[in-house]
Amino acid sequence: MAATFMSRISMFHAFILSALFFSDCGFLRGVASFGINYGQLGNNLPQPEKVLDLLSSLKITKTKIYDTNPQILTAFANSGIELIVTVENNKLSDLTDPQQALQWVSSRIKPYFPATKITGIAVGNEIFTGDDMTLMSYLVPAMTSIHGALVELGLESYIQVSTPNSLAVLAESYPPSAGSFRGELTGVMSQFLRFLSNTKSPFWINAYPYFAYKDSPTQISLDYVLFNPNSGMVDPNTKLHYDNMLYAQVDAVIFAIARMGFEGLEVKVTETGWPSKGDVDEVGATVENAAIYNRNLLRRQLGNEGTPLRPNMRLEVYLFALFNEDLKTGPTSERNYGLYQPDGTMAYNVGLSALSTTSSTATISLTSSATKAANKGYRYQSLVYWMFVYLLAFQVFMTTRPF
Repeated sequence: MAATFMSRISMFHAFILSALFFSDCGFLRGVASFGINYGQLGNNLPQPEKVLDLLSSLKITKTKIYDTNPQILTAFANSGIELIVTVENNKLSDLTDPQQALQWVSSRIKPYFPATKITGIAVGNEIFTGDDMTLMSYLVPAMTSIHGALVELGLESYIQVSTPNSLAVLAESYPPSAGSFRGELTGVMSQFLRFLSNTKSPFWINAYPYFAYKDSPTQISLDYVLFNPNSGMVDPNTKLHYDNMLYAQVDAVIFAIARMGFEGLEVKVTETGWPSKGDVDEVGATVENAAIYNRNLLRRQLGNEGTPLRPNMRLEVYLFALFNEDLKTGPTSERNYGLYQPDGTMAYNVGLSALSTTSSTATISLTSSATKAANKGYRYQSLVYWMFVYLLAFQVFMTTRPF
Protein backbone atom coordinates (compact mmCIF):
# COMPACT_ATOMS: atom_id res chain seq x y z
CA MET A 1 0.00 0.00 0.00
CA ALA A 2 2.85 2.38 0.84
CA ALA A 3 4.47 1.64 -2.52
CA THR A 4 1.20 2.38 -4.34
CA PHE A 5 0.85 5.63 -2.42
CA MET A 6 4.41 6.70 -3.28
CA SER A 7 3.76 5.81 -6.92
CA ARG A 8 0.69 8.04 -6.92
CA ILE A 9 2.69 10.81 -5.26
CA SER A 10 5.30 10.55 -8.02
CA MET A 11 2.64 10.66 -10.73
CA PHE A 12 1.06 13.69 -9.06
CA HIS A 13 4.40 15.51 -8.91
CA ALA A 14 5.05 14.66 -12.57
CA PHE A 15 1.69 16.13 -13.56
CA ILE A 16 2.29 19.36 -11.68
CA LEU A 17 5.83 19.72 -13.02
CA SER A 18 4.58 19.16 -16.55
CA ALA A 19 1.96 21.84 -16.08
CA LEU A 20 4.58 24.24 -14.77
CA PHE A 21 6.96 23.34 -17.57
CA PHE A 22 4.53 24.17 -20.33
CA SER A 23 2.81 27.08 -18.60
CA ASP A 24 3.68 30.74 -19.09
CA CYS A 25 6.14 30.57 -16.22
CA GLY A 26 7.75 27.40 -17.58
CA PHE A 27 10.80 26.94 -19.74
CA LEU A 28 8.99 26.30 -23.02
CA ARG A 29 6.81 29.38 -23.05
CA GLY A 30 5.78 29.86 -26.68
CA VAL A 31 7.03 32.87 -28.62
CA ALA A 32 4.33 34.31 -30.86
CA SER A 33 5.31 33.95 -34.48
CA PHE A 34 5.20 36.61 -37.13
CA GLY A 35 6.27 36.82 -40.74
CA ILE A 36 9.03 38.78 -42.43
CA ASN A 37 9.69 39.73 -46.04
CA TYR A 38 12.91 38.35 -47.49
CA GLY A 39 13.79 40.54 -50.46
CA GLN A 40 16.78 39.80 -52.67
CA LEU A 41 17.51 43.09 -54.46
CA GLY A 42 21.06 43.32 -53.21
CA ASN A 43 24.46 42.36 -54.60
CA ASN A 44 25.91 41.45 -51.22
CA LEU A 45 23.21 39.44 -49.47
CA PRO A 46 24.04 36.19 -47.63
CA GLN A 47 23.36 32.82 -49.22
CA PRO A 48 19.90 31.31 -48.57
CA GLU A 49 21.39 28.74 -46.16
CA LYS A 50 22.76 31.56 -43.99
CA VAL A 51 19.43 33.37 -44.17
CA LEU A 52 17.68 30.21 -43.00
CA ASP A 53 20.06 30.03 -40.03
CA LEU A 54 19.19 33.63 -39.15
CA LEU A 55 15.44 33.11 -39.43
CA SER A 56 15.62 29.92 -37.38
CA SER A 57 17.69 31.60 -34.67
CA LEU A 58 15.09 34.38 -34.49
CA LYS A 59 12.31 31.79 -34.21
CA ILE A 60 10.63 33.31 -37.26
CA THR A 61 8.22 30.76 -38.73
CA LYS A 62 6.80 32.65 -41.72
CA THR A 63 8.49 34.48 -44.58
CA LYS A 64 7.58 35.86 -48.00
CA ILE A 65 9.82 36.09 -51.05
CA TYR A 66 9.26 37.98 -54.28
CA ASP A 67 9.84 35.15 -56.75
CA THR A 68 10.24 31.36 -56.77
CA ASN A 69 14.02 31.31 -56.37
CA PRO A 70 14.96 27.59 -56.53
CA GLN A 71 17.99 28.14 -54.26
CA ILE A 72 15.73 29.46 -51.51
CA LEU A 73 13.07 26.79 -52.02
CA THR A 74 15.75 24.10 -51.79
CA ALA A 75 17.53 25.63 -48.78
CA PHE A 76 14.27 25.98 -46.82
CA ALA A 77 13.33 22.31 -47.22
CA ASN A 78 12.49 20.56 -43.92
CA SER A 79 12.94 23.81 -41.97
CA GLY A 80 9.28 24.11 -40.99
CA ILE A 81 9.25 27.76 -42.06
CA GLU A 82 6.08 28.70 -43.93
CA LEU A 83 6.82 30.36 -47.25
CA ILE A 84 4.77 32.63 -49.51
CA VAL A 85 6.20 32.77 -53.03
CA THR A 86 5.43 35.31 -55.74
CA VAL A 87 4.53 35.28 -59.42
CA GLU A 88 6.30 38.28 -60.93
CA ASN A 89 4.07 40.87 -62.62
CA ASN A 90 5.54 40.17 -66.06
CA LYS A 91 4.43 36.52 -65.88
CA LEU A 92 0.71 37.20 -65.40
CA SER A 93 -0.25 37.31 -69.08
CA ASP A 94 1.19 33.84 -69.71
CA LEU A 95 -0.45 32.34 -66.64
CA THR A 96 -3.96 33.30 -67.70
CA ASP A 97 -3.67 30.15 -69.85
CA PRO A 98 -4.63 27.15 -67.68
CA GLN A 99 -2.08 24.88 -69.38
CA GLN A 100 0.78 27.32 -68.79
CA ALA A 101 -0.39 27.79 -65.20
CA LEU A 102 -0.31 24.01 -64.72
CA GLN A 103 3.20 23.88 -66.16
CA TRP A 104 4.29 26.75 -63.87
CA VAL A 105 2.92 25.08 -60.72
CA SER A 106 4.32 21.71 -61.80
CA SER A 107 7.83 23.12 -62.26
CA ARG A 108 7.98 25.95 -59.66
CA ILE A 109 5.93 24.58 -56.74
CA LYS A 110 5.33 20.82 -56.89
CA PRO A 111 9.02 19.68 -56.91
CA TYR A 112 9.65 21.45 -53.59
CA PHE A 113 6.39 20.73 -51.77
CA PRO A 114 5.82 19.48 -49.08
CA ALA A 115 9.44 19.41 -47.91
CA THR A 116 9.44 23.17 -48.37
CA LYS A 117 6.34 24.42 -46.59
CA ILE A 118 4.86 26.64 -49.30
CA THR A 119 1.60 28.03 -47.95
CA GLY A 120 0.77 30.83 -50.37
CA ILE A 121 1.25 32.12 -53.89
CA ALA A 122 1.20 35.89 -54.34
CA VAL A 123 0.09 36.55 -57.90
CA GLY A 124 1.76 39.83 -58.78
CA ASN A 125 2.29 42.72 -56.40
CA GLU A 126 0.16 45.85 -55.98
CA ILE A 127 -1.43 45.39 -59.42
CA PHE A 128 -4.60 47.36 -58.63
CA THR A 129 -2.73 50.58 -57.92
CA GLY A 130 -0.58 50.54 -61.04
CA ASP A 131 -1.47 52.35 -64.25
CA ASP A 132 -1.34 49.26 -66.49
CA MET A 133 -4.98 48.41 -67.11
CA THR A 134 -4.05 45.46 -69.32
CA LEU A 135 -1.99 43.92 -66.54
CA MET A 136 -4.90 44.48 -64.16
CA SER A 137 -7.19 42.58 -66.51
CA TYR A 138 -4.84 39.56 -66.35
CA LEU A 139 -4.86 39.30 -62.57
CA VAL A 140 -8.04 37.37 -61.70
CA PRO A 141 -7.78 35.03 -64.74
CA ALA A 142 -4.17 34.22 -63.78
CA MET A 143 -5.18 33.57 -60.16
CA THR A 144 -8.03 31.36 -61.35
CA SER A 145 -5.70 29.34 -63.59
CA ILE A 146 -3.09 28.92 -60.86
CA HIS A 147 -5.72 27.79 -58.35
CA GLY A 148 -7.09 25.38 -60.95
CA ALA A 149 -3.59 23.94 -61.37
CA LEU A 150 -3.30 23.48 -57.62
CA VAL A 151 -6.64 21.65 -57.62
CA GLU A 152 -5.50 19.40 -60.46
CA LEU A 153 -2.34 18.53 -58.52
CA GLY A 154 -4.15 18.08 -55.20
CA LEU A 155 -2.43 21.04 -53.52
CA GLU A 156 -5.31 23.51 -53.14
CA SER A 157 -5.96 22.66 -49.48
CA TYR A 158 -2.34 23.51 -48.57
CA ILE A 159 -1.57 26.57 -50.69
CA GLN A 160 -3.64 29.75 -50.87
CA VAL A 161 -3.69 32.12 -53.83
CA SER A 162 -4.06 35.88 -53.43
CA THR A 163 -2.31 39.14 -54.33
CA PRO A 164 -0.81 41.86 -52.11
CA ASN A 165 -2.52 45.25 -52.42
CA SER A 166 -1.33 48.75 -51.68
CA LEU A 167 -3.48 50.75 -49.29
CA ALA A 168 -4.04 53.08 -52.24
CA VAL A 169 -6.83 50.72 -53.38
CA LEU A 170 -8.98 52.62 -50.89
CA ALA A 171 -10.81 55.80 -51.78
CA GLU A 172 -11.62 56.43 -48.10
CA SER A 173 -9.86 55.09 -45.02
CA TYR A 174 -10.80 57.60 -42.31
CA PRO A 175 -12.59 56.90 -40.13
CA PRO A 176 -12.19 53.14 -40.57
CA SER A 177 -15.95 52.61 -40.85
CA ALA A 178 -15.92 54.81 -43.98
CA GLY A 179 -13.49 52.46 -45.73
CA SER A 180 -14.31 51.99 -49.40
CA PHE A 181 -12.51 50.98 -52.59
CA ARG A 182 -11.81 53.39 -55.42
CA GLY A 183 -14.74 53.62 -57.77
CA GLU A 184 -12.79 52.71 -60.90
CA LEU A 185 -11.82 49.39 -59.30
CA THR A 186 -15.39 48.27 -58.60
CA GLY A 187 -15.66 45.76 -61.46
CA VAL A 188 -12.31 44.01 -61.12
CA MET A 189 -12.37 44.24 -57.31
CA SER A 190 -15.71 42.45 -57.23
CA GLN A 191 -14.25 39.63 -59.35
CA PHE A 192 -11.19 39.46 -57.12
CA LEU A 193 -13.20 39.34 -53.88
CA ARG A 194 -15.48 36.67 -55.31
CA PHE A 195 -12.39 34.57 -56.09
CA LEU A 196 -11.10 34.99 -52.52
CA SER A 197 -14.50 34.08 -51.10
CA ASN A 198 -14.86 30.98 -53.30
CA THR A 199 -11.36 29.72 -52.50
CA LYS A 200 -11.37 30.82 -48.82
CA SER A 201 -8.23 32.88 -49.34
CA PRO A 202 -7.23 36.03 -47.43
CA PHE A 203 -7.11 39.63 -48.64
CA TRP A 204 -3.48 40.75 -48.44
CA ILE A 205 -2.68 44.39 -47.74
CA ASN A 206 0.61 46.29 -47.68
CA ALA A 207 0.04 48.96 -45.03
CA TYR A 208 2.60 51.61 -44.09
CA PRO A 209 1.59 54.21 -41.50
CA TYR A 210 4.99 55.79 -42.24
CA PHE A 211 3.71 57.09 -45.59
CA ALA A 212 0.75 58.82 -43.97
CA TYR A 213 3.01 60.47 -41.40
CA LYS A 214 5.59 61.51 -44.01
CA ASP A 215 2.91 63.24 -46.07
CA SER A 216 1.24 65.03 -43.11
CA PRO A 217 3.65 65.22 -40.16
CA THR A 218 1.95 68.28 -38.67
CA GLN A 219 -1.53 66.72 -38.71
CA ILE A 220 -0.78 63.12 -37.70
CA SER A 221 0.53 62.20 -34.27
CA LEU A 222 3.89 60.43 -34.40
CA ASP A 223 2.99 58.45 -31.27
CA TYR A 224 -0.21 57.26 -33.00
CA VAL A 225 1.69 55.82 -35.97
CA LEU A 226 4.50 54.35 -33.83
CA PHE A 227 2.19 52.41 -31.44
CA ASN A 228 3.37 54.62 -28.56
CA PRO A 229 0.95 55.54 -25.75
CA ASN A 230 -1.47 58.20 -27.03
CA SER A 231 -5.11 59.24 -26.77
CA GLY A 232 -5.89 57.70 -30.17
CA MET A 233 -9.15 58.24 -31.98
CA VAL A 234 -12.71 56.98 -31.73
CA ASP A 235 -14.59 56.04 -34.88
CA PRO A 236 -17.77 58.15 -34.66
CA ASN A 237 -19.89 55.45 -36.33
CA THR A 238 -18.74 52.31 -34.51
CA LYS A 239 -17.47 53.96 -31.29
CA LEU A 240 -14.41 51.72 -31.56
CA HIS A 241 -11.22 53.18 -30.11
CA TYR A 242 -7.96 53.04 -32.10
CA ASP A 243 -4.59 53.64 -30.47
CA ASN A 244 -2.53 53.08 -33.63
CA MET A 245 -2.87 53.74 -37.34
CA LEU A 246 -2.04 50.24 -38.61
CA TYR A 247 -5.10 48.69 -36.98
CA ALA A 248 -7.25 51.55 -38.26
CA GLN A 249 -5.96 50.95 -41.80
CA VAL A 250 -6.71 47.22 -41.59
CA ASP A 251 -10.23 47.82 -40.30
CA ALA A 252 -10.81 50.33 -43.12
CA VAL A 253 -10.00 47.51 -45.57
CA ILE A 254 -12.40 45.17 -43.75
CA PHE A 255 -15.18 47.76 -44.03
CA ALA A 256 -14.41 48.30 -47.73
CA ILE A 257 -14.66 44.56 -48.38
CA ALA A 258 -17.96 44.40 -46.49
CA ARG A 259 -19.34 47.25 -48.60
CA MET A 260 -18.74 45.06 -51.64
CA GLY A 261 -20.84 42.32 -50.07
CA PHE A 262 -18.05 39.97 -48.98
CA GLU A 263 -18.11 40.05 -45.18
CA GLY A 264 -15.99 37.50 -43.40
CA LEU A 265 -12.85 37.54 -45.54
CA GLU A 266 -9.69 37.49 -43.45
CA VAL A 267 -7.33 40.42 -43.94
CA LYS A 268 -3.60 39.89 -43.45
CA VAL A 269 -0.81 42.47 -43.57
CA THR A 270 1.76 41.25 -46.09
CA GLU A 271 4.01 44.28 -45.66
CA THR A 272 4.52 46.92 -43.00
CA GLY A 273 7.63 48.59 -41.69
CA TRP A 274 9.52 51.81 -41.16
CA PRO A 275 12.69 53.07 -42.89
CA SER A 276 15.75 53.81 -40.77
CA LYS A 277 17.13 56.34 -43.24
CA GLY A 278 15.68 58.65 -45.89
CA ASP A 279 16.17 61.70 -48.06
CA VAL A 280 15.79 65.23 -46.69
CA ASP A 281 12.10 65.33 -47.62
CA GLU A 282 11.35 61.91 -46.08
CA VAL A 283 10.20 63.14 -42.70
CA GLY A 284 10.42 60.60 -39.88
CA ALA A 285 12.77 58.17 -41.60
CA THR A 286 15.19 57.70 -38.71
CA VAL A 287 16.83 54.85 -36.85
CA GLU A 288 15.00 55.82 -33.67
CA ASN A 289 11.54 55.79 -35.26
CA ALA A 290 12.21 52.55 -37.15
CA ALA A 291 13.34 50.83 -33.95
CA ILE A 292 10.29 52.08 -32.02
CA TYR A 293 7.78 51.10 -34.72
CA ASN A 294 9.13 47.60 -35.21
CA ARG A 295 9.71 47.01 -31.49
CA ASN A 296 6.15 48.05 -30.64
CA LEU A 297 4.76 46.00 -33.52
CA LEU A 298 6.63 42.92 -32.25
CA ARG A 299 5.22 43.55 -28.77
CA ARG A 300 1.70 43.61 -30.24
CA GLN A 301 2.42 40.40 -32.12
CA LEU A 302 3.58 38.73 -28.92
CA GLY A 303 0.20 39.64 -27.47
CA ASN A 304 -1.63 37.89 -30.34
CA GLU A 305 -3.73 40.99 -30.83
CA GLY A 306 -6.58 41.54 -33.24
CA THR A 307 -7.90 44.87 -34.46
CA PRO A 308 -10.70 46.72 -32.63
CA LEU A 309 -13.19 45.47 -35.23
CA ARG A 310 -11.98 41.86 -34.91
CA PRO A 311 -10.41 41.64 -31.44
CA ASN A 312 -10.59 37.86 -31.26
CA MET A 313 -8.92 37.22 -34.63
CA ARG A 314 -5.14 37.53 -34.39
CA LEU A 315 -3.84 39.89 -37.05
CA GLU A 316 -1.14 38.19 -39.08
CA VAL A 317 1.62 40.60 -40.05
CA TYR A 318 4.68 40.28 -42.29
CA LEU A 319 7.35 42.82 -41.42
CA PHE A 320 9.22 44.58 -44.19
CA ALA A 321 12.03 43.70 -44.34
CA LEU A 322 14.75 41.31 -43.25
CA PHE A 323 17.65 43.06 -45.02
CA ASN A 324 18.58 46.46 -46.37
CA GLU A 325 18.70 45.98 -50.16
CA ASP A 326 21.21 48.19 -51.97
CA LEU A 327 19.92 47.54 -55.50
CA LYS A 328 16.42 48.89 -54.91
CA THR A 329 15.60 52.02 -56.87
CA GLY A 330 13.74 55.10 -55.69
CA PRO A 331 14.31 57.31 -52.64
CA THR A 332 16.89 56.45 -49.98
CA SER A 333 14.21 55.00 -47.70
CA GLU A 334 13.59 52.14 -50.17
CA ARG A 335 17.05 50.75 -49.42
CA ASN A 336 16.74 51.10 -45.65
CA TYR A 337 13.76 49.09 -44.37
CA GLY A 338 15.82 46.13 -43.20
CA LEU A 339 16.29 44.93 -39.65
CA TYR A 340 19.71 43.67 -40.72
CA GLN A 341 22.58 44.76 -42.88
CA PRO A 342 23.58 42.29 -45.60
CA ASP A 343 26.50 41.07 -43.46
CA GLY A 344 24.06 39.90 -40.78
CA THR A 345 24.66 42.72 -38.28
CA MET A 346 21.61 44.51 -36.92
CA ALA A 347 20.76 47.78 -38.65
CA TYR A 348 19.33 48.85 -35.29
CA ASN A 349 18.14 47.18 -32.11
CA VAL A 350 14.45 46.29 -32.05
CA GLY A 351 14.75 44.44 -28.73
CA LEU A 352 15.96 41.11 -30.06
CA SER A 353 18.03 39.63 -27.26
CA ALA A 354 20.23 36.55 -27.32
CA LEU A 355 19.28 33.97 -24.70
CA SER A 356 22.19 31.75 -25.52
CA THR A 357 24.87 31.51 -28.18
CA THR A 358 26.61 28.53 -29.69
CA SER A 359 29.53 28.58 -32.08
CA SER A 360 27.26 29.02 -35.07
CA THR A 361 23.81 30.23 -34.05
CA ALA A 362 22.24 32.47 -31.44
CA THR A 363 18.93 31.54 -29.90
CA ILE A 364 16.86 34.69 -29.93
CA SER A 365 13.77 35.78 -28.03
CA LEU A 366 11.45 38.21 -29.79
CA THR A 367 10.82 40.02 -26.54
CA SER A 368 11.53 43.70 -26.22
CA SER A 369 12.88 45.18 -23.01
CA ALA A 370 9.50 46.77 -22.36
CA THR A 371 7.74 43.44 -22.85
CA LYS A 372 10.21 41.69 -20.54
CA ALA A 373 9.44 44.15 -17.76
CA ALA A 374 5.72 43.60 -18.19
CA ASN A 375 6.12 39.82 -18.39
CA LYS A 376 8.24 39.68 -15.25
CA GLY A 377 5.29 40.63 -13.07
CA TYR A 378 2.99 38.37 -15.05
CA ARG A 379 5.27 35.36 -14.68
CA TYR A 380 5.56 35.98 -10.94
CA GLN A 381 1.77 35.97 -10.70
CA SER A 382 1.67 32.82 -12.80
CA LEU A 383 4.19 31.10 -10.54
CA VAL A 384 2.16 32.02 -7.44
CA TYR A 385 -0.95 30.69 -9.18
CA TRP A 386 0.66 27.32 -9.91
CA MET A 387 2.03 27.04 -6.38
CA PHE A 388 -1.52 27.59 -5.11
CA VAL A 389 -2.83 24.92 -7.51
CA TYR A 390 -0.11 22.56 -6.31
CA LEU A 391 -0.94 23.01 -2.63
CA LEU A 392 -4.70 22.80 -3.19
CA ALA A 393 -4.45 19.70 -5.35
CA PHE A 394 -2.03 18.04 -2.95
CA GLN A 395 -4.42 18.67 -0.07
CA VAL A 396 -7.30 17.13 -2.04
CA PHE A 397 -5.07 14.22 -3.01
CA MET A 398 -4.09 13.53 0.59
CA THR A 399 -7.67 13.69 1.88
CA THR A 400 -8.83 11.17 -0.73
CA ARG A 401 -5.97 8.66 -0.29
CA PRO A 402 -7.24 5.09 0.34
CA PHE A 403 -5.91 4.66 3.91
